[in-house]
Amino acid sequence: MITWQDFEKVDMRVGTITEVEDFPEARNPAYKLKVDFGDEIGIKRSSAQITTLYKKEELLNRQVIAVVNFPPKQIGPFMSECLVMGVYQGSDVVLLQPDKAVENGAKIG
Repeated sequence: MITWQDFEKVDMRVGTITEVEDFPEARNPAYKLKVDFGDEIGIKRSSAQITTLYKKEELLNRQVIAVVNFPPKQIGPFMSECLVMGVYQGSDVVLLQPDKAVENGAKIG
């Protein structure tokens, strides 16, 4: 069990995917994403193993939910700056997203 104070430390925000590239150097098939979290946070990069369920063109301009306050993580030659969140469906990941368009940077709580 965690406390409410522990939960409040996790900064989850809504952002819009603005760029998607293949990530051939990744150990498992993945994309390199750029996600716009608005003026306060800006654009952050993320690696996402979502190539099975999503084509690159489907991801552009899609809003997603991500954790933005983890320390950057080196993934091969790429530095991931946020964790795009999803739900495991077997070995695939289904992205979490708001069901209506909201402002980039909106805080999840």
